[in-house]
Order: sequence, then C-alpha cells, then structure tokens
Amino acid sequence: MIEWVSILKYRKGKCKVKVHYDEEVDALYLKLGDQKPDGVIEIAEGVNIDTTTDGKLTGIEILKASTKIDIDTILSYTLELNQGILRKKIA
Repeated sequence: MIEWVSILKYRKGKCKVKVHYDEEVDALYLKLGDQKPDGVIEIAEGVNIDTTTDGKLTGIEILKASTKIDIDTILSYTLELNQGILRKKIA
C-alpha cells in the first residue's frame, strides 16, 4: 500500500488530508480529518463520499481509481500552505 499525507493550513487552523492508495485493489481514499463517518453517498459509479450525521464530509473513496484519475500525479505532490508566508510583502 502507498500512503501519501498532506497537511493544509487554513484560517481556522489545520485541516489534515490523508491520501491512501491500495494498488492491489486499485482504490484511492482521501481522508478529510479525524471524524468517523456515519453514512455514505455514492455520487458516481465507484465514487463514494463518506459523511457524518450532521452532513460533514469525512472522506472520498474512488474505486478503480487508475481508470478515473492519474494516480502518479495525485501521489507525487505534497503541499503545505502557511497563511503568514502568503501574506508577507516581498521587498
């Protein structure tokens, strides 16, 4: 299994996004934080959104992922944004 982790910062704090890819079953999972899902919504064949009872998104599952997206691209980038750095003026 390949695991890629990215931490994105936004104005209210940190939002952790973890990307898990299982080559054996060709499934990609984007974990959107630490909340446990209570339900699932299928938005397309093989694309599922995990939700909580209050409607928050907790994850995105993509089955047969290599046929739907470029796996090499999604697993090759790491992004960390710091709002303080983005707001700095360059002299």
